[in-house]
Amino acid sequence: MLVVINLIRGVLIGVAEVIPGVSGGTIALIVGLYRKIIDAIADVVLAGRRLITGPRSEVGPLLRGLPWAMLIPVAIGMVTAVILGAQIIEPLLQTYPEQMRALFFGLVAAGIVVPLGILLRTPPGGFGWRDAILVVVAALAAALLTGLPPGDVTDPPLIAVFFAAAAAICALVLPGVSGSFLLLSLGLYESTIAAVNDRNFGYLAVFALGAIFGLAVFVSFLRWLLDHHARITMAIIVGLMLGSLRALWPWQDDDRNLLAPTSDILSVVLLALAGVAVVAVLLWVERRLHLTEAEAEAEAADSAN
Repeated sequence: MLVVINLIRGVLIGVAEVIPGVSGGTIALIVGLYRKIIDAIADVVLAGRRLITGPRSEVGPLLRGLPWAMLIPVAIGMVTAVILGAQIIEPLLQTYPEQMRALFFGLVAAGIVVPLGILLRTPPGGFGWRDAILVVVAALAAALLTGLPPGDVTDPPLIAVFFAAAAAICALVLPGVSGSFLLLSLGLYESTIAAVNDRNFGYLAVFALGAIFGLAVFVSFLRWLLDHHARITMAIIVGLMLGSLRALWPWQDDDRNLLAPTSDILSVVLLALAGVAVVAVLLWVERRLHLTEAEAEAEAADSAN
């Protein structure tokens, strides 16, 4: 059962990576896998460094200690969702842009309760003026970023693909920043989706190398922040998620200028509420999973005694 749930989690994260304005990190946070994924990636990066610089005796224990039972189904779900999402989600975004953005607007807006809850529970607790400043600054930065007009590069050089992937992959580990949106701003979104659909393995290999490079540089630093400055990190994540809502405002033109509501208001509102409902269900399932895992651990402890 847990394998199926992790597969579904991976699918949700992968779908988010295809949709401009939605961060895979946001979904990972909502489904309760965020810190586990950060720690796993950081350990893989550390194992790679130990393989190169030594001591190599640490590589085996690091890799064996990874939560493979969680990582494998999540990875399968993500890859499947990216491949299928490029073929299914993109046409829906083209045909029903307001409705699709509304759905994910509600999802991201409701998802803000997750990092906000972590922030409020992190010592000393509460919500102070320093937290408010960080939230506002991060929200403004995200709103400015998502307001940049999209670019269009029909035949990008591979070096540009490499560094664009390195920047975009940070969305997997940083809620509120959309990798797809960054690719759109850089003009590489269409070419990347085309590479997935056309099985352009040369392009995809360079993209994968760039993504690995980006993760190796960024993820260890992010884990350090989560370990030593959790309040600051969560406040920034709350702000980034708030600011990213600008990208998901249902009514906007091709240059990302926000427009007043014009048509299909009822369907847009209903789909936004559906996004909120999806988050509520995911959080309920996640809570039940935590309770089940806690009960299993308690039973195991009782049996050991």
